[in-house]
Amino acid sequence: MPRIVHEQRILLTALAAGFPAVLVSMIILWTGDYTPKVQWTLTVLILGVWLGVGAGVREMVAQPLRTVANLLEAMREGDYSIRARGAEDEDALGDVTQQVNAMGATLRAQRLGALEATTLLRKVMEEIDVAVFAFDGERKLKLVNRAGEKILNQPAERVIDLDAATLGLADCLEGEETQTVQRSFASGKGRWGVNRSTFREGGLPHTLLVITDLTRALREEELQAWQRIVRVLGHELNNSLAPIKSIAGSLEYLVSRQPRPEDWEDDMKSGLKIIGSRAESLSRFMTSYARLAKLPRPQLAPLDLASWIENVSRLETRLSPALERGPELTVQADRDQLDQVLINLIKNAVEAALETKGSVSVGWDRNGSTAEIWVRDTGPGLSNTANLFVPFFTTKPGGSGIGLVLCRQIVEAHGGTLELRNRTDVTGCEAKITLPA
Repeated sequence: MPRIVHEQRILLTALAAGFPAVLVSMIILWTGDYTPKVQWTLTVLILGVWLGVGAGVREMVAQPLRTVANLLEAMREGDYSIRARGAEDEDALGDVTQQVNAMGATLRAQRLGALEATTLLRKVMEEIDVAVFAFDGERKLKLVNRAGEKILNQPAERVIDLDAATLGLADCLEGEETQTVQRSFASGKGRWGVNRSTFREGGLPHTLLVITDLTRALREEELQAWQRIVRVLGHELNNSLAPIKSIAGSLEYLVSRQPRPEDWEDDMKSGLKIIGSRAESLSRFMTSYARLAKLPRPQLAPLDLASWIENVSRLETRLSPALERGPELTVQADRDQLDQVLINLIKNAVEAALETKGSVSVGWDRNGSTAEIWVRDTGPGLSNTANLFVPFFTTKPGGSGIGLVLCRQIVEAHGGTLELRNRTDVTGCEAKITLPA
C-alpha cells in the first residue's frame, strides 16, 4: 500500500472538510427543478472551487515547510547567508521563520569564530619551536607541525598516515606520559622532553605527542651554573690569596734585609700564622663546597614525626623549644639527612631568639596529602630574604653560608619544600618544611 505523504494528508483533510457542503449542494442541485445546463454548470463550478480550495490549503501549509527545509539544508551544507522573508510578529509561522533566521546568524558567527580560532591555532603550531604530533587509534600520524617536520627531516606530505613505528616514534607513545630521554632523531641527537596526552576527535581516541628539544636550554643552564661556580670560587680564592700574596711579599722583603731587625722572628711568626689561617679558611670553603655538591640520595624509610621532632628538639640545650603537637603522622624519609635539616633550623631559631630573649616553638600538622613541620622564633626576623638560599651568603660571623642551601637540597630530594619568611603575627621568623605524607 503506497504511503500517504504530508501534502496528501493536508489535501485530503481540506477536501474532507468541504465534502459535506459539496454533497448537500449536489443533492439539492440534482434533485431540484433545474435545467441540465444549470445543473452541469453549477456542478463543475462547485467541484472546481472545492478542489481548488483544497489544493490551495495544501500549498499554504506545504510551501512554508519547504522554505524552512531549504534553509535547514543550506545550514547543513554550511551556507549560513540565506534568510527567510516575510516573517511577521504575533504569527506562528513568523515565529518559526524568525527562529530559523536567528539560528542561521548564530551558526554563522560560531563558524566564523571557529575558523578564526583554528587559523590562530594552526599559526601558533607552525611558529612554536615545539614538535607536535597527533596519532589516531591505529598509531597513524594525522597531524604534524613545522617543528615536527624538522625532527623527522621530512615534509608533512610524506609522513601523514604513516605509523609511529615507521617514523621512529613508537617508543615515545609508551611508558610514562612525561619523560626526558636521550636519543637520536633524523634531525640529530640530543636530550628531549616528551609529553603525551589523549583527546577525542569524531568520537575516536587520538594521542597528542609533544617533543621539546632540551639540549639548548640545558646547555645555557649549564653555562650559567659554571659561571656562578667560577664567580663564587674566584671571589673566595681572591679573598684568601690576596692577603697571602701580600704577606708573603712582606716576609720575603724582611728576610732579604741586611741587617734584619731585632723583632724579625716575631714578624715572621705572625705572617706565617696569618698565611696558615687563610689557607685553613680556604680549605674549609672547599670542603663545604664539596659537601654541597656530593649530597647522597636519601635512603627512605618510615619516620614517625612525633618521636623524631621530640628527639631532635632535646638536642638544643641553650633554649628548649616549645612543642606544638599535631596528629600522628608517618612519612617516608631519610632520618639522618632530615636530622641535619631540623637541627640547623632549630639552631638558627635559637640564635635569633637569644638576641631578643625570645622563644622558639616547633610543631607539625597535616595539610591534605602533605605533612608540614615548622620552626618559629620571636627573634628580630629576616633582614635579607632575597639571598637566603644563595650559596656561601651569610650574615653570621664565621658562618659558611651553605646551611640553608644544604637544608633545602635535602628537603627537595625528599619531594618536599622549604620556606623561610618573617612572621606576620609577631616579630620573628618561621621556617616551614613540607613533605609528602
